[in-house]
Amino acid sequence: MTHPRGSASKTAALSAALSGAVDLSALKARAEAPQKQPPAPPRPADGPAPGGPAPTGAVIDVTEATFQAEVVERSLQQLVVVDLWAEWCGPCKQLSPVLERLAAESGGAWVLAKVDVDANPRIAQLFGAQSIPTVIAIGGGQPVDAFSGALPEPEIRKWLGSLLDALRDRLPGIKAAEENGGGVEVPEDPRFTEAEEAFERGDFAAAQAAYERILDVEPANEEAKTALAQVKFTARAEAAGPDAIAKADADPADLDAQLAAADLEVAGQQPEAGFARLIAAVRRTAGDERNKVREHLVALFELFDSADERVMKARRDLASALY
Repeated sequence: MTHPRGSASKTAALSAALSGAVDLSALKARAEAPQKQPPAPPRPADGPAPGGPAPTGAVIDVTEATFQAEVVERSLQQLVVVDLWAEWCGPCKQLSPVLERLAAESGGAWVLAKVDVDANPRIAQLFGAQSIPTVIAIGGGQPVDAFSGALPEPEIRKWLGSLLDALRDRLPGIKAAEENGGGVEVPEDPRFTEAEEAFERGDFAAAQAAYERILDVEPANEEAKTALAQVKFTARAEAAGPDAIAKADADPADLDAQLAAADLEVAGQQPEAGFARLIAAVRRTAGDERNKVREHLVALFELFDSADERVMKARRDLASALY
């Protein structure tokens, strides 16, 4: 089952566009202003970031003035993962806690460099970022891979693992960190482990229940909220039969068929078709039925980056259908 947020095709396209095509030293001249700032120190353990605290050295804040030293030069020794984010970006707030926790677990094998794109727009322009969050891996002074959107933690772990394996012989900092035992070891949250294992074996009911238990205790846990939405969507899409779209097309008045068909279209990387289907259903319905369709559509929106042009257009079309 594919994930709408940060799809494989989108990630591959972004990686291909960046690979070997970005001259990171272009920022060096811009950074050498009269009032040149020193490199930003790593965040201390008691200095929380927008996505949560991290041990010393795991996470650094980077500006245009410090980019050359903190990203380009540092990447000659260790993997640097650049996180392009902004305060107003909802998916960024979902992704940041995951990245920061994983950076802490690495014990120095890689470092997370956070860039506020509102304060440092030239860095985002340098990478040609079309939306945020966008995450770029830098090794040996050049981008080596990237993804956009708030990917699930298991996919991020797999992505990082493949990068470390590929760069271990080129970046001495990776081996050094691993030989030193990884420094600070942050244990995985067993509650999330339980939920992720249930999801991986296809037990969506157990995964949903596990995430809901987390939210019962921590209602503001964005990571659990995002994961729960993905689980519910995946369960619905898996349950929809292969003929769901044909059934919905044959009977536009069958709301349940319309909802199932929209899920299948979104899962099949055709979100515009799924959105359009439900917006048409909103136009045909009223009262409780209309509200049911609207809520389902809004839940589908939440699977995507809020800045995704397809979502933005669908939100405008929904507003027009409602009012």
